[in-house]
Amino acid sequence: MTTDTLHPTDNELRRLRQTIEGTLPDFLADLRLLVDVDCGSYTKPGVDQVGRWMAEQLAELGADVAVEKNEALGDTVVARFMGRGGPRALLIGHLDTVFPEGTAAARPFTIRDGRAYGPGVTDMKSGLLCGLYALRALRELAGPSAAPADWLPFSQLVFIANPDEEIGSPASRPVILREAEGSDVALVLECARANGDIVSARKGVVDLAVKLHGRAAHAGVEPEKGRSAIVEAAHKTLALTALNGSWPGVTVNVGVIRGGIRPNVVAESAEVEVDLRATNRTAMEEAEAELRRVCEEGHDPDVSCSVETRGRHWPMEKSEATAALVGHAVELAARIGFPLKDAATGGASDANTTAGMGVPTLDGLGPVGGGDHSPDEYLEHDSIVPRTTLLAALLLAIATGNG
Repeated sequence: MTTDTLHPTDNELRRLRQTIEGTLPDFLADLRLLVDVDCGSYTKPGVDQVGRWMAEQLAELGADVAVEKNEALGDTVVARFMGRGGPRALLIGHLDTVFPEGTAAARPFTIRDGRAYGPGVTDMKSGLLCGLYALRALRELAGPSAAPADWLPFSQLVFIANPDEEIGSPASRPVILREAEGSDVALVLECARANGDIVSARKGVVDLAVKLHGRAAHAGVEPEKGRSAIVEAAHKTLALTALNGSWPGVTVNVGVIRGGIRPNVVAESAEVEVDLRATNRTAMEEAEAELRRVCEEGHDPDVSCSVETRGRHWPMEKSEATAALVGHAVELAARIGFPLKDAATGGASDANTTAGMGVPTLDGLGPVGGGDHSPDEYLEHDSIVPRTTLLAALLLAIATGNG
């Protein structure tokens, strides 16, 4: 079988790359526009500013755009394209960053030595644009004014631009679950790893708050009447940390302890915040059950304990369907002209949500970058065109049965 019998054909692949190369100056101008907006997860005006811009661009492509409002966090943009038939696809990219207000002014978008810099340049303004420009390139195959029914080889494609991924997607998660329910494939636009790998598996994570309640007393006059929640928190911390190594790929980290009111008062209350991660659902469920058992048994029976779940992403496991997606991405990348591998990572993303529902999911499909969440965050300038071409080509391959 020659490559001309596959989709995309050699001619389609060439045209996709030419289109994306021709729009690179526009891509960089748009990247500057988005990076220079403060849009940390709790900076609603900035998140919504980026969201409105994305909504306008997606509407121009022919999507039916709905904005799902949220009073505290940014709004979720849901762009629905109705195509000419085929499978149903879901694209996901997030609008928010981890950076506080004032960061964009202090570290505005710059390009030097082949890299672009600025808050969110990789995580994930470039990923949002990768999705947008890949869709534009697909439209260009049919003509710049074509409607989705003419250029989109899916029965439906939904592009979700969500406002809160960096804090676990509390507002947008129900939207993602709803749209994933009817999807045949999900592609998440987080950046590729710094070495260029795409992501086929992610650890799951559950954030737990262990709340302890003892009895207050004067620490100098009658300490024996007190029951210290802080002392119990210390015992809990040691016991929880000892769970590390009990299951392959499971980590338990006590990241925050708070409690008490004054040094001369036996602490009545304390709270321990725990991060539990696992590579598969079975290990995650077993580890969490053991964590809760540790908390229930306790060192001091007079200190009560409760465990509150504050956020959860089930593991993104590499299924057979995901492995097939990886294979097609690797094959397409070779045709485009660069080697590609997949990897597992310890960080969670919205891909965990869709994969946890059994939807074949591939992540890390944005351009290549690194230094996420740091002042040194960067994007490899030369990765924009090939990675955007790969995304467009992968969409074509999925739609035509070669993905």
